[in-house]
This record gives sequence, C-alpha cells and structure tokens, in this order.
Amino acid sequence: MPSLLTLSDVLGTGHHAAKMGGVGPRTRVAVIGDGAVGLMAVLSAKRLGAEQIILMGRHAQRTDLGRDYGATDVVSARGDEGIAAVRDLTGGDGVHVVLEAVGHMPAYEQAVGVVRAGGVISRVGVPQYEDAGIGFASLFGRNVRLAGGPAPARAYVEELLPDVLDGTIDPGRVFDSTVGIDDVPGGYRDMADRRSLKVFVKP
Repeated sequence: MPSLLTLSDVLGTGHHAAKMGGVGPRTRVAVIGDGAVGLMAVLSAKRLGAEQIILMGRHAQRTDLGRDYGATDVVSARGDEGIAAVRDLTGGDGVHVVLEAVGHMPAYEQAVGVVRAGGVISRVGVPQYEDAGIGFASLFGRNVRLAGGPAPARAYVEELLPDVLDGTIDPGRVFDSTVGIDDVPGGYRDMADRRSLKVFVKP
C-alpha cells in the first residue's frame, strides 16, 4: 500500500522532474534536496538510466536511502563548496540535468552553479521567490534551459504502476512514520521539523 500511495504525489513529482529534465542513458544528474520528492527524483533518474546521480543533501538517514535508490554520490556541502564538489565529481564540467526539489533561492543558485553549458534545470520544488537570475551570466549565455512545474501525477500512473506492482521499484520506503487520523496534525509537525520524512496515515 505505501508504494501505491506514492503514485498520487511524490513518485509522480520526482518522475516529472526527471522527464522534464530529459534524463536518459549516459545522463549525469544532480538532485538538490533529500526530502521525499528529492529521493523520488533519484529513484526516477535511476529508472530512466542516468549514468551518474549526485544527491545534494545533509541528512544521513535520507541520503543513505538515496544511495539505495540509485545515488552514486552524495554531497552534503552547500553554496560554493557544494558547487565545487559537484564539479569535481564531473571532471569540472557540471551535470547535464539538475533536479531541484527544494524551491528556495539558495537551491536555485546551487542548480545554476552545478549545471553544465547546454544543460537543463528542472524544478519541482515550489519556488518561494519571484525573481531569479536567468540572464546572460547565469543561464542564457550558457544555453541552459529552465524546465519543470507542477507535476501531473495522474498522467504518469500507467507508466509507473507496473514497476511498483512487480517490485522493480520500492518508493514506499519514504514513509518512515505511521499515525492515526487523530494524530495527523502531529504528523505534519514532524515532517515540518524534519523528524519524519513522510508520514503514512492509517485509519
């Protein structure tokens, strides 16, 4: 049941990020964010054949799950240090595709810093900002494309459901806590405070 539930939200969103970014065989990918959507972006990039998947996150329990889902590397540093680490892992070039699953300006700036010329930044983290650099120095001059948006999760169910049913993928592992109906507010608090990754509500 938990894996099936991810089809309605986080799995579809991570898959949307990867599809909008054009992830495929031989693609080098960076995933920014180790929340449930970021981890589903890792799983989706792996499922689509990415050659290298660099997960940028700081919570060991989550990045360990990210490795299980297919991350080849984990970078815990942020800012310039994190950008330098990703570029070092890619021979100085940066990645073909960035899957940004946070939505804050520092995450966007990190995405701009790690994407290679001609690459794609695919955002599914809801932007908490209106103004972001897209000019010559940031995107335009390097032919970097900006993609992403709200995920049409229902549109991906037929594609993803067989892999869930036959056990090819196990997205339900993102549920690390279970609560009853009366404890739903507490479950939301636990996710907001990062005590839980994703809460399963069991009536």
